[in-house]
Amino acid sequence: MRRTIVLLATMALTLLVASGVALAMGGGSATADSSVVGPGESIQKAVNAAHPGDTIVVKGVHREDVIIRKNGIKLRGEDDAVIEAPARAKADSLCSRFSGPTAICVLGDFNPETGEVRRYVEDVSISGLTVRGFKATGIDVAAARDATVTKIRAVGNKNGIGTALSVGTKFLHNVVRDSGEDAIGLEQARDVTISGNDVEGSSNSGIFIGEGTNATISSNDLTDNNLGVLVIDSTGTKIVSNDIKRSGNTGITIFGPERANNDAKVVGNRVSGGPWGIWVANTKGGFIAGNTIHDNCAGMFFEAFPGQPVGGFEVKANTVENNTRKCPTGIEEGRVAFSGIGIALLGASGMEVTGNQISGNIPSGPTPVSGGVVVSTNPFYGGSAKAQPRNNSVIGNHFGHNKPDIFWDDSGSGNSFVGNLCDTSVPSSLCN
Repeated sequence: MRRTIVLLATMALTLLVASGVALAMGGGSATADSSVVGPGESIQKAVNAAHPGDTIVVKGVHREDVIIRKNGIKLRGEDDAVIEAPARAKADSLCSRFSGPTAICVLGDFNPETGEVRRYVEDVSISGLTVRGFKATGIDVAAARDATVTKIRAVGNKNGIGTALSVGTKFLHNVVRDSGEDAIGLEQARDVTISGNDVEGSSNSGIFIGEGTNATISSNDLTDNNLGVLVIDSTGTKIVSNDIKRSGNTGITIFGPERANNDAKVVGNRVSGGPWGIWVANTKGGFIAGNTIHDNCAGMFFEAFPGQPVGGFEVKANTVENNTRKCPTGIEEGRVAFSGIGIALLGASGMEVTGNQISGNIPSGPTPVSGGVVVSTNPFYGGSAKAQPRNNSVIGNHFGHNKPDIFWDDSGSGNSFVGNLCDTSVPSSLCN
């Protein structure tokens, strides 16, 4: 899968060094000034003339691309300010030349071969603008520290808003619509906050986290995206109090890292109307609690594949109900049909499923397994080498009107079913 938030092309920095172009360093001006860029005037010229700490107010419609390499610049839109994609020949910032047309690029200095940041551009803020129609990215923040992007409207860009190789980026209260790939994302960045954003209609992910550390994703509204939140090879991710509706594939996906404790925390989210509410694979260790997962084909899948184990998650105090939709419904071709699954531990190990409310998970179409909690080998994987569920605990859950409440295919070892309030199980002894 091609990753979507542009890691700014390494050739750009190589050319800078070779040509001896000086980077704009962070020495400050004595006082902060403000300038206004009206319709038809150049935002880039105002940025070039600004000193660290200055505010640039943008008004009207502008057809250009902008690069910011100075500390402390505040770029603020007023009166419905818009930046549209210029003609290809005019998309001439460093970022646009080497990564494709990008409306606004915040760029520090990094080693293109190792990804080591030589100098962060610091404390840049961008707010109040509409950016639309760019073939690469609306706003890209690379090798930056403590950048803030807020109240942006990014419409019809290939990627909406992204950050890479950065620390402390904040994406707050933005509206992103109809992204050709990802709406909001980070790659190889840490301590990023993505909060209060409204995202619809992304062809890939509403929010993408790749090789991130300690990202916080909170209070976002994610609707009609192919994937709601996609987390790959990242640690310490917090996914809290988001509303995720009608995803084409999964509401929340966590995949990897394989050999490290994922330490993801998924708390208080509402996920509905897609094939999978939460799907987890190829990783271990995390906490999933207090979520409401309803009206999907399956509430939660913890799915092991050969060489890709999954386990060690605490799944507590969630409400998993009425996952009765039938799939496939536009998901990947060839996937075995499924429906009516609450929480599935498919070849998983060391899971703790405790104190959940699990009800109304009844299939409405063909499925090899169903039930409130399913513990089994993976019936959706066609290979012969299937991981067996081991040492999973299903304890103290409250079941109602599932078909059945608990299903176990009697595979694996060390699996325990204790103190569950339920009526039906396969085998029949699990509710005792």
